[in-house]
Amino acid sequence: MLSDFRLLAAGQTLSWVGNGFQTVALAVAVVTSGGGAGDLGLVMACSIIAMLAGTLFGGVWADRLQPQHVMIGSDVVRLLAAASMAAMFAAGGYHLPLLAGLAAVSSAAGSFFNPAFTALRPLLIPIDRRQQANATLSMLQTGSSVLGPALGGLIVGAWGAPAGFAVNAASFLASTIACALLHVRAERGPRNPMLKELAAGWREVTSRRWLLAGLLGATGYHIANGVILVLVQVIAVTKLGGAPSAGFIASAEGLGGMLGAIVAMRVRPKFPLRAGWLTLLLMPLWALAYVWPAELTAVLIGAVIGYAGLIFFDVAWETAIQDGVPQTSLGRVASWDTLASFIAMPIGNALAGPLSSAFGVNPVLVVCALVLAAAALSQLLIPAVRTLTRAAAAPSQPNLPVPA
Repeated sequence: MLSDFRLLAAGQTLSWVGNGFQTVALAVAVVTSGGGAGDLGLVMACSIIAMLAGTLFGGVWADRLQPQHVMIGSDVVRLLAAASMAAMFAAGGYHLPLLAGLAAVSSAAGSFFNPAFTALRPLLIPIDRRQQANATLSMLQTGSSVLGPALGGLIVGAWGAPAGFAVNAASFLASTIACALLHVRAERGPRNPMLKELAAGWREVTSRRWLLAGLLGATGYHIANGVILVLVQVIAVTKLGGAPSAGFIASAEGLGGMLGAIVAMRVRPKFPLRAGWLTLLLMPLWALAYVWPAELTAVLIGAVIGYAGLIFFDVAWETAIQDGVPQTSLGRVASWDTLASFIAMPIGNALAGPLSSAFGVNPVLVVCALVLAAAALSQLLIPAVRTLTRAAAAPSQPNLPVPA
């Protein structure tokens, strides 16, 4: 099982790095082809809408089929979409409807990949090593989110946007090969109508108070965080030193995420959600650093501390879901979890401008930071959250090494 996990981690790391190339390539391609913020915003909006539309159905298919088969299908579609973008810009053409359509297709395929990825992981790792495995993947993903755009900027700057899209297409090929080489198989039962299976997935959520409360709390959290993420970018550019400062802050956030993942690899609390929601209380400190003392050094320190807490929470949350939800329903539960986040975040992004115009940037940041704290603290009032314990190791799998 551990060899399969290492194979999956290697394939995903290449894919995550490749996504950073596409992020840079897309912006450069649109702008250098004569498009502007409106065009880029339209493409990004199509991606988000496609993700939202496909997520719940992706969860159902992840629980119907072997998860790696769903992941392979998703990767192949995204490979073709990225290759098509590369071909379009390499040929000197710029067709906004086609670009938006390809972005939507790629994002919709990704909405099938993510629930399957969640459903697959517990099959590869012994119960007592799940947290370390999740922390390892979080560290790799966080590191890739820093390395990918940096390398992408160099490659796109040297060879143009088509090269960035081509690298992303190659990264999906690497992920496809890794998934195809996995040997694990999941037990799957008879299929039911789509709506019935969707409802069954929602019942898995509502039957667990800690899970339902967590999704509701996360929805409020992500609305407030969506506001914050817009406003702090404005502050970074206008008051803290411009684009270089924004880059330093992003790097500090990545460093904090990696530190949080490292801690999660070493620290395995008996009550994971209690510890996770407590560490999430570090995120408001990051937001408040933009208000006071509102200096770059303080913001960098706040970013490291806050994102360390965020990633530790993410690992605790993912592990709790893998421990507490039957493997046959993991894909659907993961899709409901993703949907709550993706619906909430754009709402917050859209509210940032009107709220800051009406009340001022600093007051809005303070209130949103308090909402983040309230969302975390409210979970600690729920007995099912406080008392949820870590799953015990299976007797047949003692003392297995931590995956790397």
